[in-house]
Amino acid sequence: MANSLFRKKSLDKIIKDAEDGLSDGHGSNNLHKVLTVRDLTFMGIAAVVGAGIFSTIGTAAFNGGPGISLLFVITAVTCGFSALCYAEFASRIPIAGSAYTYAYVSFGELIAWIIGWALILEYAIGNIVVAISWSGYFNNLLMGFGLHLPGWLITDPATAKMAMDKVNDAIAHHVSLNESLQFAQNAWNSAPVIFGKHIFVNLPAFVIVCLISALTYIGIKESKKMTNFLVIFKILVIIFVIIIGFFFVKPGNWSPFMPNGFQGVLKGVSAVFYAYIGFDAISTTAEECRNPQRDLPRGMIYSLIICTILYILIAFVLTGMVPFTELKVADPLAFVFERVGQKWIGYIVSISAVVATTSVLLVFQLGQPRIWMSMSRDGLLPKAFGKIHPKYQTPWFSTIITGCLVAIPALFMESGLMTDLTSIGTLFAFVLVSGGVLMLPRIVNLKGEANPTGKFKLPYINGKIIVPAMFLLFVFFSRHRIAEDVQTIGQSGLQEILFLVFLLIATILSILTFMRNYNIIPILGVLFCAYLLIEIPAISWMYFFAWMAIGLSIYFLYGRKRSKLAGDV
Repeated sequence: MANSLFRKKSLDKIIKDAEDGLSDGHGSNNLHKVLTVRDLTFMGIAAVVGAGIFSTIGTAAFNGGPGISLLFVITAVTCGFSALCYAEFASRIPIAGSAYTYAYVSFGELIAWIIGWALILEYAIGNIVVAISWSGYFNNLLMGFGLHLPGWLITDPATAKMAMDKVNDAIAHHVSLNESLQFAQNAWNSAPVIFGKHIFVNLPAFVIVCLISALTYIGIKESKKMTNFLVIFKILVIIFVIIIGFFFVKPGNWSPFMPNGFQGVLKGVSAVFYAYIGFDAISTTAEECRNPQRDLPRGMIYSLIICTILYILIAFVLTGMVPFTELKVADPLAFVFERVGQKWIGYIVSISAVVATTSVLLVFQLGQPRIWMSMSRDGLLPKAFGKIHPKYQTPWFSTIITGCLVAIPALFMESGLMTDLTSIGTLFAFVLVSGGVLMLPRIVNLKGEANPTGKFKLPYINGKIIVPAMFLLFVFFSRHRIAEDVQTIGQSGLQEILFLVFLLIATILSILTFMRNYNIIPILGVLFCAYLLIEIPAISWMYFFAWMAIGLSIYFLYGRKRSKLAGDV
């Protein structure tokens, strides 16, 4: 039983198939090989620089103050470790599937299914959030031009109900309605009623997902051209905003630097990592790269560096232009320029926000079908998910399913909890990819010398002393929290239990690193991402566990017996 659950794909077989022009045993030229290192870098930027820089960064800055810039440094370092590990895998396993395929090689089938199922959640939920954000930016842009969509066509039912409750409360207390409440009241009164229910849908979110899905269905060439255009436009706008914004910075706004301490800075983890899914999205396109073993690592690292620099500069501009306490708004970049009397720049920001979120949708909608496709090839999902369109050479069925999974919920769902769920999926993938590098077999040539087959080799830095020393420092600075959680372990909530689990994992990895001289890069990738995972609110973990329970049920009822490796055990 255990052997069948953790059976692994052969790295040698994958490499041989890739060299022969095959894809896990499928036909050779199913997918167009058109992506270059520039295209991959642009895809990474497209996926990372999106809703995060235009919306969620405001809430993160509200909690962390100017110190939010440190969070981007921490994120960059953490993602840097993971990106290097992704690069090692991409260099040695040049096929689609991303973290799912990497886990299949290093940990075995069950773990691969778990991460694949987590990635499905990550991509679908992430794009629902982005689609809802896009709708908001698009509506603001229309309003700037004097166009107004009916309120019931741009709002989800839960948000409309909460807004109307506030209207009724204000009326009951004889409080005059502000502009926002008046809009909510008018939207409620004008909404169609079916069987006594007021109908509210987010139509723009639905439409943009359908349009993007149609583009990804048609082909990778068209998607590539559109992505490159959108990325160039939004980078130019962001650089313009940074340069203009620095003229309105008041250095006094940067003090205190961390008004709510380091814990306040870490509250922005979900908002930040929600954006950094881009590295995983790049690796899903391995079979459409001209030279995946060389270009994928470069694209990941280049996009990480560029995005981190842009995020840090934006964070300094935002918190320098206005006090951080005012930044808890839906559109912080437009807001700060309105506050300093430059409303015209806000319109440019609104256009760029629409462009930025469109590019994020495009990359994510490209990524998820290719994960479905890889899981189908391995027999874990029905064959239909792996079918390639004879004309457009895209995974057409998976693309349609992905579009439905995102477009339909985007009509009705609110985005509140979604960024946390996406961050769990992202960090979970990062942890397994970082840990998986340690499981890769060492490749040697005939002389017994190290001779990796790929173009990128993870630098080796012995963690024997550094990792245990860092662990002891962490224990020292967390001693009060550790003592408190241990004493109340029977009454502890999920957040405290997760912290103790992390402590146990960190202890084991520190001991193993000391004994086996593990490379510090993947070890720190695991530990940094695992720590950020436990900072995500417990309620999000409960939803994640429920999603995992559904996924494991599907695996044991369908995938395990139909796996292509089932006959090998």
